[in-house]
Amino acid sequence: MSSGRPTASSQRDRHANTRLKVGRAAAEKLIAKNRRASFDYELDDHHEAGIVLVGSEVKSLRDGKVEMVDAYASIQGGECTLHQLYIAPYAQATTFAPDPRRPRKLLMHAIEIERLADTLKEGGCTLIPLRLYFKGRHVKIEIAVARGKSKGDKRQAIAKKEADREARAAMGRAMNRKDR
Repeated sequence: MSSGRPTASSQRDRHANTRLKVGRAAAEKLIAKNRRASFDYELDDHHEAGIVLVGSEVKSLRDGKVEMVDAYASIQGGECTLHQLYIAPYAQATTFAPDPRRPRKLLMHAIEIERLADTLKEGGCTLIPLRLYFKGRHVKIEIAVARGKSKGDKRQAIAKKEADREARAAMGRAMNRKDR
């Protein structure tokens, strides 16, 4: 005969459903993308890093008020730092407004930082941010080792894109004629 009270096992079962853990494939919400990077640079290694921010900066990021135009990362003293990333001051923040272009520390494993430092020592390379996004509740940034392209390389890339676009258009026209 039940006393009207839930048993320990039924409480455990009920609470097990409410404690869903967020898996490794947490939802990513894109904040900003550096579309110019793939045009100006050859991109090699891609790395994900956390970024140290102040609370009002996170609120500005949620509003999408960020510019990645001149941003780059450097490694000094075993730490990775992001420079020239512009995060607009949050309008409702009254007490503390950080410098919009201040250097921001990137959070990466020491081994990753050492590998990147070795790659950058070779010369001709730099670290460029590609995209900024929320992963779960954390702000992450994707950086890549980049080498600058010459004007000829850029022209070849444009010509290839135009040729691909024309080929897709011709295939689409041929498929439309075939359907008739």
